[in-house]
Formats: sequence, structure tokens, C-alpha cells
Amino acid sequence: MPEKDSLDAASAMRRHVLGDAYVDRYVESPNPATIEFQEYLTSMAWGVWTRGGPLTTRDRSLVVLAMTAALGRMEEFALHVEASGRAGVRSAELDELLFQIAAYCGAPAGVAANRTVQEVRARQVET
Repeated sequence: MPEKDSLDAASAMRRHVLGDAYVDRYVESPNPATIEFQEYLTSMAWGVWTRGGPLTTRDRSLVVLAMTAALGRMEEFALHVEASGRAGVRSAELDELLFQIAAYCGAPAGVAANRTVQEVRARQVET
């Protein structure tokens, strides 16, 4: 089990980047196994965002975007596209990242990432 201070910092970062509504849907479960799994994910995945050091929250967001696109995890990529502004990523930086993804991960990954970015932006305009 992660230390409480570390888990609290990771939880705060997760909420900062993804927003309360998203996090609440996953952490407010009556199922103890789901709660334990969410604490594990928060500690592992979001704990790395709170390490300090030379990477900013913006930098970490860009890295996660690139990695999820490279892995073809478009659902997670879309989630992080939606959250990227809260992490400090500007729209122009996200557009430029698409070129990096296409160049280093291949055209299919770049096309899928570009499509996902456009879909997320369209949803954001609608709301």
C-alpha cells in the first residue's frame, strides 16, 4: 500500500489534470477491489507526475500523449488530450506533437492521433 502522503499528492495531481468529475466516476465505487485498483493506478501512474525534478506537468503531459499515441491507446490518448490544457499544454504544442507522433510512430499512429485530437476539439466546442 502506498504511503498516505504520496497517495494524497498523486490523487491531487490526478484531479488537477483530469478534473474532479472524471476522477470521482472511478474512485467512488462500493467495490473494495475497484477502490484498491484505483489507488494502485493513482499511486503508480500519477505518483510519477509528482516526483519533482526537471520535468514540468506540461512536459509530463506531452510525454504521456506521445506514449499513448505510440501504443495505439486512443481512449487514453483522448482522455489526455482533453486534460492537456489543464496540464499547461497549448493547442499549438499539441498540433506540433502530431508531427512528432507521425514521424516517430508512423503514419497510422499520426493519423489516428490527429483524428482523435480533432474529435476531442469538436466535443469541446459543443459543450
